[in-house]
Amino acid sequence: MIREDLKIKFKNVEKVRGAMIFEFFTPGIPLILKNAGCEFVIFDMEHGGLSLEQFKKLAIISRGANIYPLIRIPELSYNYIARSLDLGSYGIMIPMVNNHDDAVLIENYSKYPPIGKRGAGFGFAHNDYQNQNPNEIMKAANKNLVNIIQIESKSGLENVEKIAENQSVDCLWVGHYDLTNFLGIPGDFNSKMYLDAIDRIVAAAKSNKKSLGIMVSNEKDLGFYEKLGFNIIAVGTEMHFLSQSIKKLIF
Repeated sequence: MIREDLKIKFKNVEKVRGAMIFEFFTPGIPLILKNAGCEFVIFDMEHGGLSLEQFKKLAIISRGANIYPLIRIPELSYNYIARSLDLGSYGIMIPMVNNHDDAVLIENYSKYPPIGKRGAGFGFAHNDYQNQNPNEIMKAANKNLVNIIQIESKSGLENVEKIAENQSVDCLWVGHYDLTNFLGIPGDFNSKMYLDAIDRIVAAAKSNKKSLGIMVSNEKDLGFYEKLGFNIIAVGTEMHFLSQSIKKLIF
């Protein structure tokens, strides 16, 4: 059965910390992150080359280690959303969400009827291979699975208020580098245009009582976004942390 703990924290806009994994899709990663204090791990399928077969194994290990497995899919499609959920993900991060219609599609693909159009299959990874009441499984999944919507394009920014209104949107996640790219200020996180965009996203989330998420790579950025109201924060990339830690030792 899909547990409600993580969804409650998203719904109540509580502080949650985790990590994003782009390269090290190994069996020990969920336990390493759990031991480090992470509550969730987002495995990246957009940039990192992750396959659904790899994710299935990682999701099962994560669930057994009591850390929530999430996945960033490469595009908004029924195939990626429904299959990732069937393979054990507690939630989906969807890149390049541009408008209200996209948010409606995500709701349709991630929810079982009568809310959405997700196909039903039971006794698989998503309910830990247990023989449970199908109606209870669907009810729990509709209630407790998490949809993380990435706002990272100019269109997404312009429509962020309408996107945030959708009941199945649990978190507005800023794709900060892509957002600066599409605003024509690549990598300029101190520009007024970027900071105004962040303020608009924060306002849309707060007015609709949605969680706010972002990935950071240092304490300064974590503190900055936390003060703005970002409650769902992931650290990354693991390649950066590994290379920096090694560099400090050998130089």
